[in-house]
Amino acid sequence: MSGPVGTADAPPTRADAGHPTAPCVEVGESREATVGRFRVRRALPRRGRRTVGAWCFADHMGPADVTENSGLDIGPHPHIGLQTVTWLTDGQVLHRDSLGSEQVIRPGQLNLMTAGGGVSHAEEATGHYRGTLEGVQLWVALPEATRHGPAAFEHHTELPRAELDGGAGAATVLVGDFGGAVSPARYDTPLVGVELDLRAPATVPLRTGFEYALIVLTGAVAVHGQPLRPGRLGYLGEGRDELRVEAREPARVILLGGKPFEEPILMWWNFVGRTREEIDAAHASWAARDDRFGRVDSALPRVPVAAPHWQRGGARPASGGRRTGKESAP
Repeated sequence: MSGPVGTADAPPTRADAGHPTAPCVEVGESREATVGRFRVRRALPRRGRRTVGAWCFADHMGPADVTENSGLDIGPHPHIGLQTVTWLTDGQVLHRDSLGSEQVIRPGQLNLMTAGGGVSHAEEATGHYRGTLEGVQLWVALPEATRHGPAAFEHHTELPRAELDGGAGAATVLVGDFGGAVSPARYDTPLVGVELDLRAPATVPLRTGFEYALIVLTGAVAVHGQPLRPGRLGYLGEGRDELRVEAREPARVILLGGKPFEEPILMWWNFVGRTREEIDAAHASWAARDDRFGRVDSALPRVPVAAPHWQRGGARPASGGRRTGKESAP
């Protein structure tokens, strides 16, 4: 559930396409992609909308059947310049990383891995769980102040919840603070991630300095009369202090928000950087198997990748502007 980004998600020749807007309801389809052996709905990045605050990637995986010995089956692979935020709504996954972490994640729990200057990890079957697997994986772009820092991993078994007004539902705070509830998870830029469990129309409190988006996992909701169903991203812009969400049936929705991310970023494969040279150096380290990304104690095969397309005479990536185009492997 941790990438990679594809060229269809972030075209390499398109730059600076994700500026925040005034309050709006901009509905876009997610794109189907393959991660490990699973099909996922990729809501972010997408053409015309690359980031929401520092959130730069959102996959909704499943539901799909897994066994004790066959799950996501994503072998060791590297990351730089980002955080992975993993939230399951059903099932279990085993996380292993180059820091020596070995952690089973279950519904209601949160895994957060900070890549910093380099980390690698694998996502595996647990060896004991058989059943349905469903969840979301999110990436957060790290700011200049911490993107070259040390890698880290944290696991949170309990997260705070806030009740929505009028008994309309409840909110589980994954990252940041919402409705007076504060998550213990690390964040390096002002942002928030919340799972909304909606049973009726609800008024959701927001911050005027944040931009926001909704990703529907199950059920159906509408904002200002525009329907949002699973497989769609609803971008809401910035400048709101609240949002009225109409739950047309019981729904589970991810709310992402954050202060617009001012730093230009470049995405390619599993890397979030600033320049081609940074991406080239990270790819070279992974290909050379040097010490930068460490070693993951996993029986799954290490994930290989071809060199960036610009090294092979492909399209030149865009640069400059508030946010640059994000690169991806073929």
